[in-house]
Amino acid sequence: MRIRTGFEIEYDCPAPVPMLLMLSVHPSRRGDLETPDVLRTDPPLPVRQYSDVYGNICSRLLAPAGRLRLSADFVIHDTGLIDPYVPDAVQHAVDDLPDEVVLYLLGSRYCETDRLSDTAWSLFQHTKPGWERVQAITDYVHNHIVFNYANARPDKTAYDAWSEATGVCRDYAHLAIALCRCMNIPARYCTGYLGDIGVPVVGVMDFSAWFEVWLGGAWRTFDARNNMPRMSRVLIARGRDAVDVPIANTFGVAHLARFEVVSHEALTAV
Repeated sequence: MRIRTGFEIEYDCPAPVPMLLMLSVHPSRRGDLETPDVLRTDPPLPVRQYSDVYGNICSRLLAPAGRLRLSADFVIHDTGLIDPYVPDAVQHAVDDLPDEVVLYLLGSRYCETDRLSDTAWSLFQHTKPGWERVQAITDYVHNHIVFNYANARPDKTAYDAWSEATGVCRDYAHLAIALCRCMNIPARYCTGYLGDIGVPVVGVMDFSAWFEVWLGGAWRTFDARNNMPRMSRVLIARGRDAVDVPIANTFGVAHLARFEVVSHEALTAV
């Protein structure tokens, strides 16, 4: 399967402002690119890239005063397979976890394990550890939160999503991650493209959030928003939660003027 993917984002900047962007395809998928994934700027600007502590590709630039357009358009190969289903994947004892995985047991900015621990144990202590427990958490979050763009806000945490029972895909991911960590299951936040390939079109395209858990000696994909195996995920970045993987950090005033994301099957050759 070939997927045409990209975005156009525009900012209005009253004055020059440094920006830190996370918009490039993750290194684990760059070998699948059929055409280059290049961050374009209008006006043309120097862009410097580096790899952060989680292995994500970050871009730095200085936006001038006025309108700035950021864009990319590329084709990537995908297997066309849905998310793997591994029901016998076991939950590991904390003592047996690899050192680099332990970080994803800890509370973080948007995933307050201290505020949700009692709730998590009351809901899931009698579920079977492993895949079944993570699926129970995913089912709970999927049914508990009502999707609504109008209720999105940048400071909403997992606890807020739980108490308000509404939000967007990042809120589903944050709540599921926090509940998994409360149950001693390492969980991390993922962001990327997820087109409506193989499912009915559900609305305006956006970047998507899902999560991964450490079960059976590997990271496994779960998605509390959709709660079904999906195909054609194109990963951009992973981290503890959304604070590690924002599409843009602006160190000054920058007003979002336009935002468009595309991800669909490419049926013809480039």
